[in-house]
Amino acid sequence: MNAKDLQGKTIAFAGSGGLDSCTITRWLTDQGVRVICFTADLGQPDEDDPAAIEARMLKAGAAEFVLLPVRDAIAQAGLQVIQAQACYEGRYWNTTGIARCVLTKAMILEMQKRGLTIFSHGATGRGNDQVRFQLITNMLAPEFEVYAPWRDQLFLDRFPGRSEMIDFCQENGLSVSATKDKPYSTDANLLGLTHESGLLEALTTPAQFVKPIMGCYPQDAPDEPEQITIRFENGSPVAINGESIDLVGAFLRTNAIGGKHGVGIGTHLVENRFVGIKSRGVYESPGVEILGTAYAYLLQLILDRRAREFYEQLSLLVAKQIYQGYWFDLATQMMLAAIDRTATLATGTITLSLYKGNLFFVGADDTPHSLYSEENASMEGVGDYDHADSEGLLRVFGVSARVLFTSGQVTL
Repeated sequence: MNAKDLQGKTIAFAGSGGLDSCTITRWLTDQGVRVICFTADLGQPDEDDPAAIEARMLKAGAAEFVLLPVRDAIAQAGLQVIQAQACYEGRYWNTTGIARCVLTKAMILEMQKRGLTIFSHGATGRGNDQVRFQLITNMLAPEFEVYAPWRDQLFLDRFPGRSEMIDFCQENGLSVSATKDKPYSTDANLLGLTHESGLLEALTTPAQFVKPIMGCYPQDAPDEPEQITIRFENGSPVAINGESIDLVGAFLRTNAIGGKHGVGIGTHLVENRFVGIKSRGVYESPGVEILGTAYAYLLQLILDRRAREFYEQLSLLVAKQIYQGYWFDLATQMMLAAIDRTATLATGTITLSLYKGNLFFVGADDTPHSLYSEENASMEGVGDYDHADSEGLLRVFGVSARVLFTSGQVTL
């Protein structure tokens, strides 16, 4: 499908008001396509005024602007990411990946109300987002068509890269934040920020080339540590520093505290995209890092050895499913159902200390489902554990250990 096929038709375009969105909307409108811009209120920390996005998109030629209120949805999805400890290839908390799932579902539901059937997005042909938008739309609304300008040769001939897009916007009087002096892109939502492309594509460009939006770098953080206490009930944060809080508020509060101390700011990762290309990203996710770390400490108390091994396999799989756009498929729902069982046991209060980008464990309290026993773990003469009881256990283990040697499977 190309722009000529869309002449005289109406499409629903997922736009953020940035360089790509303004360029695509203006160009499609010039080609005779009616563009309705859909923007999600995902709690973007880099955009305080949704009305400003609307003004930019309407000036770019959008026939209509639709704001999708999904802050609660992104917060709930973010909590599921934390409960699954779904980090992709290290410490990337899938903040953009899960946001695409939330946005696409909300957009499809609104499109169905309006009788629209052509879903369009500005994701490039080299990245993960094109896969996410496509697969989610195919799963939730298989009758929809998907139009991606970055896979339209007409668009590619006109805009080989971001420099041409910047020139185009300037020529058409469209105000965008991207410039040729700082051509890296930023994607933002309540859970975190993703910075990539442009000068960040060179591995000689340090991660701290990026100007942080959600806080500061560790070296610029206060010289005094700060403690934060988080109360979880049934897997959800319900209070911070003794004050009751809702889920959106929990992310906002921890974003502010974490950002102040440089926690989760400037995370560098060279990752494997689903399409087979390695890419470099710089991430900010202070709130998720705090809540995710506190939750991990709580899980240490709850899960026994076998549950822990199973849980860690699920974490890796869920992280990959989110990253690749399979959040809504049967496999993910099966995994989340298993993880939900651990969440029902995740009740307790965790205190952390924040200092110059670091999180330190301070204490855990009121954890009714904890398996940890100070008496049984103690090296002192307390508790019900009898050291002599391990003699028989080790005799049993020793049988197979000796067989390994006599069978020639191990050598000195």
